[in-house]
Order: sequence, then C-alpha cells, then structure tokens
Amino acid sequence: MHIHILGIGGTFMAGVALLARAAGHRVTGSDAGLYPPMSTQLLDAGIDVMEGYCASHLQPAPDQVVIGNAMSRGNPAVEHVLDAGLAYTSGPQWLAENVLAGRWVLAVAGTHGKTTTSSMLAHILQYAGLAPGYLIGGIAADLGQSAATGDSDFFVVEADEYDTAFFDKRSKFVHYRARTVILNNLEFDHADIFDDLEAIKRQFHHLVRTVPGSGQIIHPVADTAVDDVLARGCWTPTVSFDGDGATWQAQALSADCSRLRILLEGVDAGELCWPLTGEHNRANALAALAAARHVGVTPAVGIEALSCFSGVKRRMELRGTPGGVSVYDDFAHHPTAIRSTLAGLRAGMSAESGSRILAVFEPRSNTMRRGVHEKTLAASFADADRVLVYDADLGWDAASVFDALGDAALCVNDLERLVDAIVDEARAGDAVVVMSNGGFGGIHERLLEALGG
Repeated sequence: MHIHILGIGGTFMAGVALLARAAGHRVTGSDAGLYPPMSTQLLDAGIDVMEGYCASHLQPAPDQVVIGNAMSRGNPAVEHVLDAGLAYTSGPQWLAENVLAGRWVLAVAGTHGKTTTSSMLAHILQYAGLAPGYLIGGIAADLGQSAATGDSDFFVVEADEYDTAFFDKRSKFVHYRARTVILNNLEFDHADIFDDLEAIKRQFHHLVRTVPGSGQIIHPVADTAVDDVLARGCWTPTVSFDGDGATWQAQALSADCSRLRILLEGVDAGELCWPLTGEHNRANALAALAAARHVGVTPAVGIEALSCFSGVKRRMELRGTPGGVSVYDDFAHHPTAIRSTLAGLRAGMSAESGSRILAVFEPRSNTMRRGVHEKTLAASFADADRVLVYDADLGWDAASVFDALGDAALCVNDLERLVDAIVDEARAGDAVVVMSNGGFGGIHERLLEALGG
C-alpha cells in the first residue's frame, strides 16, 4: 500500500511514517520547512519527503492519505484530496486502527513533560525486556528514533491534547483507547485551539472516560486542574505521585534532583542517581515508574533503568562546549517549563564557579505568539543571568514585557544580531540555553561555529 502523509515533518506524523514503513507500506510525504531531528530521522529511514503541498505530490494517487492536524482547508494538497475523492484519514485514527488495536496502550498526557516521560517509560519497559512499541514526540538517546512497532502487546504513546485534524476536532488522545494513563499536569496552552482551561479540561475528561475499569490513571496530588477533571467522574483505579500523601514520592538528595530517594507508599524503594536535573524531571520519573509498575516492572528495575537514561534530544540537550561555553537546546516554550528547566540548571551550578546562565528565547508557539503568557513570561526567567529574546514578527511588544528584567534582558529582531550579541556576552563556564519549539533558524549550529571560532 502507498501511504502519503501531509505534514510528515511534525513530531507525531514523522513517527506515524516510521510505523507505516515498518509495516511494509510504501511511505511518502509532504511538508514545508523541515528541521532536525525529524527531518534527519525521515532521511535516514529512506522516506521520500517533498517540499510544500502541491497537488502533484498526490499524482499518481496514493492508496491512502494521512492528514496532519496542521493542515487546513485551502491547503492545495488538502483541496486536491477532497476534489479527487482520495481515501484519507487522520494520524491518530491511522495509529489506532493499524497499530494500537488489541494492544496494551500506555498513554502519557499533560501540558508539560509528555515527551520526556514517554521516553522514560519506553526506556524502562525496554530495559526490563518487555520490548514495547512506542510513538513519542521526540527522540530519546536510548531509543534512537521516535517510533517503533515493538515485539510485545505493550505500546507507549505520547498522548497530545491538540486536535486531531481539520475534519476531527477531538483531541488526539481520545483515539488511543489507553489502559494505563499518566496525567502529568494541566495548564492552559494551545490558545489557537482552546478558548480557556475549561475547554482543555473537557477534553481530558473525554480521555478519562475511555480508560477501562481494569486500567489505571496516574496523576499528581497537587494539581487542581487534574483534580477537577477526575472529580467529574472517574471509573478507573488511580495512583498518585509527587507530593504529600502521594503513593509515589521522591526525596531530593541533591539540590538539582540528580540524586533522588524513591518512596513507594512511604517505603524506601531505592536511590536514583541519573544525569537529569530539576523538580519537573523528578515528577516525570515518578510517573514513569508508576506506569511501568502497572505492567509488572518492579520499582528496583525501574530505578535501575532510569539510572542509565540518557535524556531526549531537544530537552536540555548539550550540543557542544565551544570555547568552554555549554550550549544547550531545549524545547521549553511555556512559562512553567521555562522556569523549572532554568531552576534545575541553576541548582546544579556552584555559586563559587562564577558560571552564568544565558537564556535565548524564541516565542514561537501559537500560544506565545498570541501573547497569552505576557504577565507571567518575564518572571519565568528569574534564574537566568541574561535573557536574549528573538522578537521578530510578534503580535505584542516583547521589550515592554521583558522590561521587568531591566538590563538583564535584550530583545533582538534579527537573527544575525542575536547570534553576535550572544557571542559577545558569553564567556568560558557559561551555559547558553536556547529555548524554542522550532528550528530557530539554525541558531544552534551558528552559535557552535561562532563560539568555537
């Protein structure tokens, strides 16, 4: 079967492409502005990707077109699919029908930490010999790619609340029929899709409604939005993590949470020493351990697996240390994620070292570009010594928003000037954290070259 994927470069759709290829289908796709790591992954898999959305990409007609949720009416390829009467479906529906049917699905949902927690969980199951399949919106170093079919009934999926397609406005995760569900946290995001937090809660409760009574829902104890979702009706046993009275807890044995004492129902389950930092990753680890236990992995094995977990590309990924400057690539694009990421980095720095944090931020997400987080954005960079903001083509005044940081902040609307400003500022021992949910004009490579020169 020939499957053509519209929007193949997206983190989810690239995974669908790999799964379809592994199933023996001929896979092609169209997209615009691809960037690593997904572009590299598709190239390595030998999948033919065409630039843009021309109707000619669909001639001769494929057997099925899988349409990504970034596609809308008016797109030339979409219009051709409809006019020509081609068979089409959404990515989540294709996944549900062709990969997930009959399997034990472990779904990781929430505003923050989905990719990292999904990667942790898949890594634990793989380490335990359970040979899971997975589809994750990123590439974990230990897994090597964002999706694989696996050799067992278990399948880990990053369960996004974003809508499914232009013809199916339900959240993606309602398609997955998960048996084990992690609800990591819940805040307002995706302002281009949801009017308010209440609308997101409604979709999360739709997910809760699909989990069988023989399943399990894993949730934090101190998240009022998640509590509200569960209070609307829950027919599945629940397990809590991260907080007073939680089933799963972690005591920080180091300021940066790189050493944790794991507690299960108040009993010492073992010590986790790992390369990750931050309170957000402490919570992610507890959720992954709890989900793994639901499918039979003991806490001891789970902790042992996480001790050698190497992280995920674009999640505080160290890209290099040119001239003694550590350059990190991070996906954080919400004030909560920015704050927790920088706090984790700061906690691991010695006060005597003189090292500084230079946060380089691109407000690229649809929610950011709408200015939804204007009131809380500047404060989320409190742990950075310098904040450099790329403010090209925004619908709000970044300079006024970051004025609260005084001389610590600089807004620049030209990428070359931004690189020059970072190079002029950075010195040996500093950490430059580049934060964006996109390619950021290849700034990582530019910095590595400029700082190394």
